Parts: sequence; C-alpha cells; structure tokens
Amino acid sequence: MKTSLSLLTLFLLTASLFAAETKRPNFLIIYTDDLGYGDVSTYHDSDVATPNIDQLAADGMTFTQMRANCTVCSPSRAALLTGKYPDLVGVPGVIRTYPANSWGFLKPGVPTLADALKQQGYATACIGKWHLGLESPNTPNERGFDHFHGFLGDMMDSYITHRREGFNYMRLNQKEIDPQGHATDLFTQFATDYLQGRSQVKDEPFFLYLAYNAPHFPIEPPQAYLDAVKKSQPELSDKRAMNVAFVQHLDDAVGKVLDSLETLGLAENTVVYFGSDNGGSLPHAQNNDPWRDGKQSHYDGGLKVPFFVRWPGHIPPGSISDYQGMNFDVFPTFVQLAGGTPADDLNAMSLVPLFEGKPMPPHTRDLYFVRREGGPRYGGKSYQAIIRDGWKLMQNDPYSPLQLYNLNEDPQEQNDLAKTNRKKFLQLQGAMRLQIQAAGNVPWQPANQ
Repeated sequence: MKTSLSLLTLFLLTASLFAAETKRPNFLIIYTDDLGYGDVSTYHDSDVATPNIDQLAADGMTFTQMRANCTVCSPSRAALLTGKYPDLVGVPGVIRTYPANSWGFLKPGVPTLADALKQQGYATACIGKWHLGLESPNTPNERGFDHFHGFLGDMMDSYITHRREGFNYMRLNQKEIDPQGHATDLFTQFATDYLQGRSQVKDEPFFLYLAYNAPHFPIEPPQAYLDAVKKSQPELSDKRAMNVAFVQHLDDAVGKVLDSLETLGLAENTVVYFGSDNGGSLPHAQNNDPWRDGKQSHYDGGLKVPFFVRWPGHIPPGSISDYQGMNFDVFPTFVQLAGGTPADDLNAMSLVPLFEGKPMPPHTRDLYFVRREGGPRYGGKSYQAIIRDGWKLMQNDPYSPLQLYNLNEDPQEQNDLAKTNRKKFLQLQGAMRLQIQAAGNVPWQPANQ
C-alpha cells in the first residue's frame, strides 16, 4: 500500500511539474506611436529618461537592429497583426477619416494575431489606438479581439478631447464613449483594469495588444511633466522639452502597466514585447540617433525602432541581439509559444530560436518596405525599399531616383552607390519588382468606394 501511495504521489508530482512547465504564457504587446530609437535611454545617453522601458529591456532581450514594417502607422500595424507585408493585406498606406485621403483597406478574411491566438484558446483584447478601419468589417471586435477599449482613428487632434476632425472615435467594443482625461492615462487605466479581470481567470491565457498613440503629435505632455523637464534641463528648446516630457509621461504609463502585472501575479508567465510603429518625427523634435532621418523616410531613422522582449525564466536578463528582423516577427513568435504552428504563408519569422540561445535559420527573406500616400509629393503612388544581405535599395517618394547603400560599410547611409554598383542595383531592383507584383492582386480600397 505504501508503494502504491508513493507511486501515486510521484505520478501526481510529475504531472504537476509537467503542467507547470507547459503552462502557456500570456502575451502583452506594448506598441508606441512614433517613438524614435534615440528617444529611449536604453540605447545611449539621452536627454530623455525612460527608466521603466529601460528596466523592461534589462530584464529581457534588447534588439539593436530591428525595423518597423513601415515608416508610418497603418501599414506597420497591419503587418504586426497579420505577419505579412502590409501591401499583401491591403494596407500600403495610412487609413484616414475621409476616403479621398485614405490609402488602405485591411483585407477581409486575413487572420490576425488575435484570430490565431483565439484558436489556441486565448482571450484577446485591444486597448488604445486601432487605426486599421473605422467601420465594419474592420473594427477590432470583427478582427479577432474579444474586447476593445480605445480609439479607432489615426490620430487625435488633442489628447484631452480625443476628437479627430470633429468625430469621436473612442469606443468600448461597439459602443461610443466619451471618457475624461489624457489619452495616455486612459489607455493605461483601461489596460490595468483588463489585467485585473484576467488575474481572476486561472484556466484561460490572454493576449493584450496595448497600443498607445503617444508620442505621436500633437505633443501634449501633462503640465507637471513639462514643468519638471524645464526645471531639470533649462537648456532644452521649448519644442524638445515638450517631447522629452511627453515621452517621460509615456514611460511612467508603461511602468504602471508593468507594475500591475507584478502586483496581480501575472508577470512571471507573461511575454512582454515593447516596440514602436516607426521612427520619430523630426519636425516635432523627436530623436532617432544614430540613424539618418525619421518618420516617413526609408532611411533607417524612419525604420529602426526600439524592440525589447521580456519573458522571466526563459529569456536571460540582459540579453542582447543584433538580429535584423521586423516588428511583425512577433506574430509567429507568439503563435509558436502558444503551442500553435505559424501559417506557411507568413512573411514574418519566429524569434523563438533567439530566446533559446540558438541561431536563427539561414536568412531566406528580403526585408521589404512600402508606403503609399497622397498629396503633391506622392500623388497617390507608392514608394519602396528592400534590404538583402546588408544592401538597401530605396527611395523616399515615387518621383525620385532609387538609391543604393551598403549598410555594413555605411550604416548612416551617406554614400549612394546606385550609379557605381549597377550589378547590385539591378539585383535588388528585380527583387523589389517581385514584391510589387505579389501585392498587385490585393485591393487597398473597399469595393464600394
């Protein structure tokens, strides 16, 4: 009898340990808007202090060479949430309020990361900025999210009034709401409320996509933050002081969300990814150092972004990776960690080998970027960039000549080799043509428009 009890005890203990080891993690994406590589103090000394973001990075893996999927908002978000290049899902440009100046339509039927994780039994939530559609069929609740609490539109005319061109796009699921307060504080509260609710559910993991619209312009830090920056750094210009204060307010918001994970006992089993949809806006005194240029540009100041992943007990603290991937690589990474199999048609690649201390598979994809835009500079046309083996072919508007850079020798992109290395130019131009051709059958306008 003693032997039977001992065997039973051993079996139960083994089963318990196995269950603990195989417990699926929760997922949290913290996605910022126009946060430049140089505007987090993780990467180098800066006039902006981001201690909470820095601590997140220190507790996990810091990526030094990751790029956003686009130089502007909607395409970058479409790629992140589908694992595909944005023009392959109908979003080569920014989705806006008025159809005459809207350049994307998220392709119906394309599974989102929320859809993929729901198939694995996850509860899913989107809080904050959506920017992938203002109406059916492209609202968050119709694209895989059980819960939506945030803003449908592209940007707010004010972080206090939350309006865009007179329209109120704040929603709780399908219901129009009109909450009071600074948008960054509201989204933080919405997120902590959601986490509080999920902490009461023991048998269902969750995926929370928390998309702040800060520090996208208008640059509107709370007055107390601005006063503190001006007092501590009186040498800063007014424009720069405003942005520093705005980012530091955002950093405090991130800290509150991370503290909530700790307080609720969720931190140990939650994979947290922190990133930005594109580089910072130079006209608004944002910083992308050491890279050239900023938002809207295919130079690396518009593409290289902060990228950190924390997973306690799995990713060693202080890990650093120079892997050159893109934001949407989070998609297959999360699906794999959830126990699923990423779809074969994704352009994104799972980062799980890096978390396990292994090399990535041999590099088999080009890094491709596209943006379509209106106005006299762009004329409704698209412009592209492509990176292969350290070489970049690019342009920053559809009417300018293509430029060629050897990023390994010229990371600041100062020496255009388009005329002197025609072999490499033609090779990358051919690769770019294939990408353009692949997207040719995907509409980026709704059929009834």
